[in-house]
Amino acid sequence: QTAATSKMGTFSITTRFNVQYKFVFNSRKGKIIYTSIPYDDKEECVKAISIIKMGSQESAFHKFKAAGGKFFFKILIDNVVVATSRKYSTELMLQKGINEILKYGGEAETIDFTEQDFVFPEIEFE
Repeated sequence: QTAATSKMGTFSITTRFNVQYKFVFNSRKGKIIYTSIPYDDKEECVKAISIIKMGSQESAFHKFKAAGGKFFFKILIDNVVVATSRKYSTELMLQKGINEILKYGGEAETIDFTEQDFVFPEIEFE
C-alpha cells in the first residue's frame, strides 16, 4: 500500500469478463466499501467516479436493511443506482462507511487496472 492510498482510499477500475468495466472504492485500510454496476463504456465508468468524487448534488446515498438484518447503501447519480455497498452488521458501521466516502472520496486516487496485462511483474528464478 502506498502512502497515498493509506491516507485517502482508492477507486480501482477493472474489467468484468473483459467486456464490461466496473470500479470499487477501497477504504484507507483496504476494505471494499462499495462496488459499481457494470459499464459497457470505460468513459461512463470514469465519469461516475468523477461525480462521486465531487460529492455533487447529482449523487445520493440511500440506506437499506437486508432481509438478514444487515445494512447496506446504494449510490445513485441522477436517480440511477451506480453502486452498492458491502453489508454492515450495524447502522453505525454503515454510516461510518458513508462518512469514509464523504471525507476521503474526493481525494482518493483512481487506479486503472484495465490497461495492464499483468499486475505483478514476472520474476525469473535461477
